[in-house]
Amino acid sequence: MAQPRMYGNIEIFSGTGNLALASKISEYLQVPLSPREIVTFPNENIFIRLQTSVRGQDVFIIQPTSSPVNYNIMELLLMLDTVKRASAGRITAVIPYFAYGRSDKKDQPRVPISARLLADLITVAGADRYMLIDLHAGQIQGFFSIPGDELTAFHLLSDYFRPKQLTNTIVAAVDLGFAKKGRNFAQKLDFRMAFIEKRRDPKDSSVHALAVIGDVAGKNVLLVDDEVNTGCSAAEAVDILKKHGAADVYFSFTHAAFSPDAIELLRSLPIREMVCTDTVPISPAVRERLPNLTVLSVAPLLGEVIRRVHEGESVGKMFNE
Repeated sequence: MAQPRMYGNIEIFSGTGNLALASKISEYLQVPLSPREIVTFPNENIFIRLQTSVRGQDVFIIQPTSSPVNYNIMELLLMLDTVKRASAGRITAVIPYFAYGRSDKKDQPRVPISARLLADLITVAGADRYMLIDLHAGQIQGFFSIPGDELTAFHLLSDYFRPKQLTNTIVAAVDLGFAKKGRNFAQKLDFRMAFIEKRRDPKDSSVHALAVIGDVAGKNVLLVDDEVNTGCSAAEAVDILKKHGAADVYFSFTHAAFSPDAIELLRSLPIREMVCTDTVPISPAVRERLPNLTVLSVAPLLGEVIRRVHEGESVGKMFNE
């Protein structure tokens, strides 16, 4: 049963990080985006002004921290501070893609834990809640001292492949770190599982696939990962799968955080279809260069969770219905 609402109406603000996704969420909720002004001055300082009152309202700020990463982070922090100082009733930072997700621990001497710092900044800036999708490392949830929801695009992505009725197919995780989530794909699609062992050079972050654990010879492979940045992990994985006799390769991932060189690399790979989400904006030019790329929208997922949070309904229940 829904709890009585403690806050006013939903107010949805979008930064410039992914206005297209914010517009789709707005359409899902049938709540217009709240007007705001964002200006970058010649000295690179960002100026933000709300063009509506948010006093006592339930405010959701939609802003991924994808490229340009540091600009989008600063814009998010300033938007949080702006609505806090405008006396919002509650502020939720909706961050479809969380930057610095790989910096979740001290894996070398004298290095920062950047993901923890970013979580602290978001909290201090004024967020009362957070909403994230498919963190690279689940323990990042513990870096926040405020409540929130880590959502997953797993159901959206796996449901896309079910009607395809792929036969003689095996799921392969890009690396052992994604093995558990890869197993969820295999279980839901009723496929067997394989693993790719890789090693990342700590000096230059280059990736090297070492072995395939499991039999992929003559089988179609659904390769799964959480995000793609340079595309090197995917390239190494596809190469070693093909060397072990894999047939068609499909590739599923949540975040298309493509670096400039990733597009041509992915374009060159023998992948039948790549499927991702719109947590990160994907330009028409990129879609044109990658004709085998299918983009699914997380707007209904985020929109429904926003509605449930606002109405005081269970979020976890929606994944069990």
